[in-house]
Amino acid sequence: MAELSSVERALEALLDGVERLETETLACLNADGRVLAQDLAATRDVPPADNSAMDGYALASQDAGARLPISQRVAAGHAPAPLLPGTCARIFTGSEIPPGADCVAIQENVTVDGDDAFIPATSPGQNIRRRGLDAAVGDRLLAAGTRLGAAALGLIAGQGISQVDVIRRPRVALLLTGDEIVEPGQPLQAGQIYNSNGPMLASLIRRFGGDMVMQVRVADDFETTLTRLQEAAATADVIVTTGGVSVGEEDHVKPALETLGELSLWRLAMRPGKPLALGTLGKTRVVGLPGNPVSSYVGAWLYLRPLLGRLLGCDALGQLPRLTAESRFPISNGSRRHYVRVTLSFDGSRITAEAFPEQSSAVLTSCAATNAFAVIPPHTDVRLGDDIECLWLEA
Repeated sequence: MAELSSVERALEALLDGVERLETETLACLNADGRVLAQDLAATRDVPPADNSAMDGYALASQDAGARLPISQRVAAGHAPAPLLPGTCARIFTGSEIPPGADCVAIQENVTVDGDDAFIPATSPGQNIRRRGLDAAVGDRLLAAGTRLGAAALGLIAGQGISQVDVIRRPRVALLLTGDEIVEPGQPLQAGQIYNSNGPMLASLIRRFGGDMVMQVRVADDFETTLTRLQEAAATADVIVTTGGVSVGEEDHVKPALETLGELSLWRLAMRPGKPLALGTLGKTRVVGLPGNPVSSYVGAWLYLRPLLGRLLGCDALGQLPRLTAESRFPISNGSRRHYVRVTLSFDGSRITAEAFPEQSSAVLTSCAATNAFAVIPPHTDVRLGDDIECLWLEA
């Protein structure tokens, strides 16, 4: 029997020679979830001037502890006049500090009598947000490869930028093989099953930054399989298949891929998901996942996510967060690395991992009800309370 390959070796083969895709320019309003193409530096200070962190009264700190005339009112968005010596200015949160003032007394501590205010002791710089506190000209705001979310887009907008260069989304075609597959909503005949892989993988592909350009069911027929693969390769950067790569008479993906391009089959020292097919059709990468939905789910996180991350130039997609957790389950593992579906719970600095009670590769509930994979090495006995390594499933 051929020796089983490691997950690391298969991943290295999958990513060998994969280069980042080209750049496109998008309006920032449409860039949520996209990957930044190049480093972004600040071209202006944020905030652009010293401003008040509180509603209150701006003054020169040497005048604090006295009754001061209120010489002006400073609202946000309006330039203040220089502060008259021996006076204070009514000021509001975010308003620019008047020249000549060096502190702000919060309004709750100030007693107002007509046009005068009694200001308590206030230190230089108190309640002032300095110019450039958030970003100073020349600072690197965001690195290339950053996946843009709400905060990142806010930073970009704060620089007055309306468009941003991002990496084009990888185009992904999903081919679901098997005469037994029926779409949800249709009646089932004997021997048929509903298409669970399609919606599941389509969701993961979008979550991993891909752009679904094609999703088709492929009948168990060699010529049909050839045609569908050719159609997919004409439009997609990545083809994902489920099933059809074994050696049975109805497994046509393997010979079709070998006819059109290159294919290598991997028997991996892991469970679930021992079989994996990797190949190329011209410049298009092919990832052949098992037809079993649990195995397909695990394989998508371990292989498809890093592949799309490499095409996007996004390191964060290349490696799932690894956390050490306290095991809340015992397990005695066999000869293959086991990706146990677990739920991580966080209590301060303590992280615990609770395994789903049924770990059969036929139970998709084990994926829907959990948020991590506990990575159990071969020939390892895990006891309650042992530290285990977990892959946290966040996109």
